Amino acid sequence: MKTTDENRKQITSVLENYFNGIFAGDIHLLRSAFHPMAFLSGDINGEPYFKMLEQYLEGVKNRKSPNELGAKFGMEIISIEIINTIAVAKTHVPIFEYNYYDLLSLSLIDGKWVIVNKLLTHVKE
Repeated sequence: MKTTDENRKQITSVLENYFNGIFAGDIHLLRSAFHPMAFLSGDINGEPYFKMLEQYLEGVKNRKSPNELGAKFGMEIISIEIINTIAVAKTHVPIFEYNYYDLLSLSLIDGKWVIVNKLLTHVKE
């Protein structure tokens, strides 16, 4: 069984892939962070948001990335909570004109941590 430190390190690596995939518009890197059946939901400007992973990746693929637009990288991990083979990460993902906070549920599947659910909201500053 992996130690908490090993799990935290692997989860951090998944979250870094998630951040870098979003920032660079790299859907292959982004896909590697998620389980293929992942579901994304939340709200953007008070409007409900629901997508399956492939719908989300298609949107990322068809937009200019924050990196291409010369944006500053400001994504960060706020916290990681691990219980056995499940985890929740709270992250701050400021991109474009949005100030997102994501709650990412992860599961250890076949020895690999992956995001299985993404809850997101845009917080107006």
